[in-house]
Amino acid sequence: SHLLLGTICLAVLVCAIPRSAGAADASVEFSIVDENGRPLPCRIHLFDEAGKPQRPPELPFSHDHFVCPGNAKLQLAAGTYHYLAERGPEYLRQEGSFGLTEGGSEKVTFQLKRLVDLAARGWFAGDLHVHRALEDMELLMQAEDLHVAPVITWWNDENLWADRSIPEKRLVRFDGNRFYRVMAGEDEREGGALMYFHLDQPPGIAGASPEYPSPMEFVHLIRRRESVWIDIEKPFWWDVPVWLASGQMDSVGLANNHMGHSTMYETEAWGRPRDAERLPPPRGNGFWTQEIYYHILDSGLRVPPSAGSASGVLPNPVGYNRVYVYTGEDFTYESWWEGLKAGRSFVTNGPILLVKANNHLPGHVFAADEGEEVHVTLDVSLTTLDDVPAVEIVRNGRVEQSIPPSQLSGSGDFPAVSFKQSGWFLVRAITDKANTFRFASTAPFYVEIGPAKRRISKQSVRFFLDWIDERIQRVPEKLNDPGRLAEVLSFHEEAKAFWRNALAKANAE
Repeated sequence: SHLLLGTICLAVLVCAIPRSAGAADASVEFSIVDENGRPLPCRIHLFDEAGKPQRPPELPFSHDHFVCPGNAKLQLAAGTYHYLAERGPEYLRQEGSFGLTEGGSEKVTFQLKRLVDLAARGWFAGDLHVHRALEDMELLMQAEDLHVAPVITWWNDENLWADRSIPEKRLVRFDGNRFYRVMAGEDEREGGALMYFHLDQPPGIAGASPEYPSPMEFVHLIRRRESVWIDIEKPFWWDVPVWLASGQMDSVGLANNHMGHSTMYETEAWGRPRDAERLPPPRGNGFWTQEIYYHILDSGLRVPPSAGSASGVLPNPVGYNRVYVYTGEDFTYESWWEGLKAGRSFVTNGPILLVKANNHLPGHVFAADEGEEVHVTLDVSLTTLDDVPAVEIVRNGRVEQSIPPSQLSGSGDFPAVSFKQSGWFLVRAITDKANTFRFASTAPFYVEIGPAKRRISKQSVRFFLDWIDERIQRVPEKLNDPGRLAEVLSFHEEAKAFWRNALAKANAE
């Protein structure tokens, strides 16, 4: 199904919508139902004629949207209003307008129709970067049809548990098969951001300066005492080569919060900047993110992609950037993370991209003896609300094949992908949205041929070696204490040794 519907291209960063006294002299009632006529939780963006978002008094609201359990009533001033209703990427959008006269009322009733039911096929969606109130999480997840969400409750000097007891029940299950966990956290400083999941208590990072202690101090500390998952929040953060070299990273944010629902954050903030002439705004940051991830894979490192929206801090809705993980019928909170670790997944902020290779899911390793050739035939299914010019096979970091979505019909759409040497490939679909980077990408498939089990590219390893050198020059800018500087730089020197060793083992240009 290839459907194109309009979306609202506004990013209004507000937390409250004040109204002048006496202005709310009309009302509107929304009623949203599913295909069986039952109330359906969803998200609504509602704007007046000036583009100002409207906020119900008692429903969860963020920036330019609110969520409701299927019905919502607002008191508004007379005028014309425009709305957009969504429920994640598996439903059609509903968009429309209505007018209110002074003292009048309006009822807006519509049905949100499903495009695809991925949970019925064993695929379940999660968002790894959520900064929303715990009391709102159930409705937020229902409104976005989201199944897994660790909630950030500590973040640098902020700690929700500083003045309250940590709940005994840290994992909350509701609505049958939806889960959120309350003890996720984020160490976000000069080198970038790492996110931690599955903790039982905050690790005590409050008071850390931009450069000291090194984030690696906390990585080692938390690894010793917790069965923790560590996510590199974005691939372009300055300390990424150090984090990768540690071998302690579980995932990396390929679909991250720089990619917004209605706009794009066009710079790398305090990350390694891209060449903006080669990768111009507004979408260049998205392509830079992909390039870096491909260098990670081409260095022989197997780190699955993740997704996060930073809802509550940035304008994104919960679940805008999401990762779908295949668990089959055995869906539990634990099996979802096991599937993510295995790379049985795809990330998206729009298109639904289901791919099998020789009937295997992403994450599969195709193995062959020296001298043999691996042939892979793909089965590709794409469902999208936005135009996708082409579905692409990325092999060893380069787009090797592409095909217009109109030609997709199942297996055999692409010629076989053939390997005579070890390597990797994935499939991606990038929409033509001009104002943001809206895409989907599978996790990688891997190919191992002969004794060289993994492809290690000299070019990609040198990419990270150059990066390390640049980073080492930056550290003293915000850390001039000699003793502390030596401590921090020791981790960078260890990483540099790792990448030099990888260069010595490289088996491909």
